[in-house]
Amino acid sequence: MKGSGLLLALLLLTVPARAAPPVVVASKSFTESVLLGEIARLRLAAAGTQAVHRRALGGTRILYAALRRGEIDLYPEYTGTLRHEIFAGEAVPDREALAARLARDGIALGPALGFDNAYALAVRPALARRRGLARISDLVRAPDLRFGFSNEFLDRGDGWRALKAAYGLPQQANGLAHDLAYRGIAERRLDVIDVYRTDAEIAYYHLRLLDDDRGFFPDYAALYLYRADLAGRRPDAVAALGTLAGRIDATRMRAMNRAVKIDGLPESRVAAGFLREETGVAVEDTPSSGLFDRMKRRISEHLLLVAISLGAAILVALPLGVAAAKRPRLGAVILALAGLLQTIPALALFVFLIPALGIGTAPTLAALFLYSLLPVVRASHAGLSGIAAELREAAEVIGLSARRRLWKVELPLALPAILSGIKTAAVINVGLATLGALIGAGGLGQPILTGIRLDDIGLILEGAIPAALLALAVTWLFDGLERRITPRGLRLVPRD
Repeated sequence: MKGSGLLLALLLLTVPARAAPPVVVASKSFTESVLLGEIARLRLAAAGTQAVHRRALGGTRILYAALRRGEIDLYPEYTGTLRHEIFAGEAVPDREALAARLARDGIALGPALGFDNAYALAVRPALARRRGLARISDLVRAPDLRFGFSNEFLDRGDGWRALKAAYGLPQQANGLAHDLAYRGIAERRLDVIDVYRTDAEIAYYHLRLLDDDRGFFPDYAALYLYRADLAGRRPDAVAALGTLAGRIDATRMRAMNRAVKIDGLPESRVAAGFLREETGVAVEDTPSSGLFDRMKRRISEHLLLVAISLGAAILVALPLGVAAAKRPRLGAVILALAGLLQTIPALALFVFLIPALGIGTAPTLAALFLYSLLPVVRASHAGLSGIAAELREAAEVIGLSARRRLWKVELPLALPAILSGIKTAAVINVGLATLGALIGAGGLGQPILTGIRLDDIGLILEGAIPAALLALAVTWLFDGLERRITPRGLRLVPRD
């Protein structure tokens, strides 16, 4: 017994300890948040803590929900956003009350980074002089001005609706991506936009900020939110975050934003430079991969999303199409439900699935699966329903069972229609899969979204061109597959 116990102890000692999972840093889909996420990742790495950064995952509520569920460990946030968006209507007047409210969700409030990034409204200087615009309240006298606000600002508790009520503004506003608003105002297609005060584009486009004369916008002190259990799991990570307290002022943050948005430097390089210069921490930024390597990785991610979701949809939709053709009453219900799924806006469907499946690949696969059902169900139903009655009767007369008629006669006859539906679903799937990048699924949507954020046409094309080529390749593949597997006698012979 002693010998066996000693042997067991020796075996346990030789088994390598399970490595701790990396700390997951996340960021919202705008440049400053991505920069702060990179600063956190590099600072943790310099302290010996393995960390990964899931960039540009979406808006405030998506990231906060992911933090609560434990899908991420920390992300940069702002106090005004917490008070007026996440906890709108609740009493959180100061930092102590905010920390207590966050604790109820299992979240801790990190140290303030040293700058405030409040919202503001911006106009072109020439327009401000011509129309006498210096304060937000002056906009009441200019109902004809065109307002364009970021989509999140339109619906926030501290956003457009509340601002409009507070100032009695008569204008209407349309939503668009925050980064595109600057192009809109520069091209004189918009007159008033919302900005963050540390945006580099304010100086680049020589915009004038309107004075918030009624004090509507609260303070937006930048900080990191992290899961409360991170202090117990990885105290080194929390300690590393603490060293960033008060290290970033508004001028430095604005300069870092400019380095990325205007000068075109990678976020990791800018973040590494900040840490070396301001904190004395020696870090190396992650070298950017080459175009070929990036495209190879993104295309592989995209193809995997399409293949898994389409394969699952075929396995489910084909039997549903058969059932719909065989039982008309049931078929009406099946087609109606499948059609109803198609009426849900794609982006909304992706977001609706997040509470149940989290962020990343799972909700993307589920959304693509649901969108692939209708073309295959409808094509299967149409192909089987369109078989001539004489052919069905002939198969029945020669004594084929219902199952053998289905496999030997009906499905082969319906095969061209079924393949056409699968091809349609595949092409739609290739396009919709780009939306998965909005919730962290990667794929060819990632360079498209990054290109939009950085106003980089090259990056947009890096995702858009391969996606278009994939759609064409899918069409060609299914056309060839149809010719190969359709029985010779059922092929259409072109007429002279």
